[in-house]
Amino acid sequence: MDNVSTVIPTQSIDDLYAEAGQWHVNVGEKKIHPKRMPGKWRTLKWWASSTWLVFFLGPYVRWGERQAVLFDLPEQKFHIFGLTILPQDLWILALILLFFAIGLAVVTAVAGRVFCGYFCFQTVWTDIYVWIEERLEGAPRQRQKLDSGPWTLKKLRIKVIKHGLWLLIGLITGISFTAWFMDAFELWQGLINLSVPIEAGITIGAFIFGTYSLAGFMREQTCLWLCPYSRIQGVMVDSNTVLPVYDVDRGEPRGRLQKKTNIITGSARSEGDCIDCNLCVAVCPTGVDIRQGQQQGCITCGLCLDACDAVMDKIGRPQGLIRYDSLNGLQGILEPVWYKRSRVWTYLGIMVFSVLAGTYGLATLSPLELKVIQNRQPLFVLQSDGSIQNRYQLKVLNKTDQPTMAVITVEGAEGQPLPGLVLKGADQPIEIKPSGVTSHTLFVGLPRHLFNDETTQLLFKVQSRKNAQLFAEREGVFIGPVSRK
Repeated sequence: MDNVSTVIPTQSIDDLYAEAGQWHVNVGEKKIHPKRMPGKWRTLKWWASSTWLVFFLGPYVRWGERQAVLFDLPEQKFHIFGLTILPQDLWILALILLFFAIGLAVVTAVAGRVFCGYFCFQTVWTDIYVWIEERLEGAPRQRQKLDSGPWTLKKLRIKVIKHGLWLLIGLITGISFTAWFMDAFELWQGLINLSVPIEAGITIGAFIFGTYSLAGFMREQTCLWLCPYSRIQGVMVDSNTVLPVYDVDRGEPRGRLQKKTNIITGSARSEGDCIDCNLCVAVCPTGVDIRQGQQQGCITCGLCLDACDAVMDKIGRPQGLIRYDSLNGLQGILEPVWYKRSRVWTYLGIMVFSVLAGTYGLATLSPLELKVIQNRQPLFVLQSDGSIQNRYQLKVLNKTDQPTMAVITVEGAEGQPLPGLVLKGADQPIEIKPSGVTSHTLFVGLPRHLFNDETTQLLFKVQSRKNAQLFAEREGVFIGPVSRK
C-alpha cells in the first residue's frame, strides 16, 4: 500500500471514527439523521429533483383563455394545450400511463431504482425536509442532542419554525396538485376568499397531512414498508443491472486506520481499503449498509459513492470502492450491453406499441364524433305515397370549447347519391353545443322500389358551416320491407 502519512489530516480521521459509533443499520427503531455531503452524485440528485418544478409551475402556463394543462374532472374534459380529450378517448391516456409504467420497468432493469433515488416524490420531499432540518438544527449529532435534550425556549423556537416550514411546503404541494384539476387562478381566488369547493379543500388538506407525515416523520420507513415498488423491484433486476455495489475483494478485510502505524511511521496496511468509518451508512437516507450487499432499502441514490470516494481521497486510495456496477461486473464476468438483453427489448417493445397506438389515436382524434341510433319501434313506416320512412336519433359529440352550426346530410353507401331520398329535420343547420353531446331527431324516407333487400346502407354526415375541420360521418342502416318481384 502507498504511504499515507502525508495525505491524512489526523483530526479528520479522528472525527470520522468519532461519528462512526453514531451510525447503525436502520431497522426502524429510531429516527435516522442522515449526514449530508457534497459530491457529484449529490449534485446530480439536486438537478434531478429540480424537474419537480414542472409540478409547481405547470398549472400557471396558459393556452389561450384557459390553463394549458387542465384535468377538469367535474366537466369530464382533459385539456392538454390545444387538445381536449373526453371520456370516450381515455384509452389514449391509458396508453400514456402504460408508456411511463413500462419505462420505469426498463430503467429498473438497466439501472435499478434510480427513479426512487433521484425523482420519487417521497425521496425528493424528504430530502428537502431534512435540508431544512439541518439548516435549523445543525449536523446529525446536534440534531440528536437537540431531540434528546430538555425543552427550552430555544428548542421550542427552532421546532416551531421547522414544523411551520414543513407545513407550508405541504400546503404549497396540495395547492399545486389541486391546480392541475382546477383552474389555478380560480383556485387561488377561492383560497383568498375562503370559498374553494369542498373537494378542493379536502384534497389540499390530505396533501398537507400526507406530505407532512410521510416526508417529515416516516421518511425512510415509507420506502421500506409502504412503497410497493421496493417489494417488486427484486423481480425486475438481474445480475446485469447496474447498482451501487461494494467491491468486497478490494475492501476486505476491513480495518480501522491506526494512527501510530499508518500516520507516524508510514507503514503499509495489511487490511483492505475499507477503513470501517461507516460514512457510507451515515449518508444513506434509508440507513442501509451497502457493504452487506443489495438490500430492499437501497434506493440507488449514489450518496454512499460520494462518501466513500471522499474517504478514499483522504487516505490516498483510488476511488470506486463503492461504485455503480453490476454483480457480474464485480466478478469480472463479461456481461451483455443493455441492448442485447431480451428483458429490455420486451419492455421496449411494449413502450413502442404504446407510443405508436397513442400517436395514432391523437392523430386520428376528431373534434366531432357522430353516433346514429335507429328507432326500433316501429322499424319503418309505410307512407301514403308508397315510400318507406325510418326514424334516427343522431348524437353529435363536440370536443371543442366553441359552439358551431352544422349541416346534416345523408347519402348512400360509400357516398353514392340515392334518388328520391327525403330528409326531414335537416332543413336548417343545427347548433352543436361545445364540449358535450347534442341530440337531434332525423327522418329519412326512400322510395319503395329501391329495396332489393331488407336493408340499405346509408352514410350520415355532419359538417360545420364555418370550420371545415369540424366534420364527422357514420354509417347507418335503412330498414324496409323486402321487395317482391
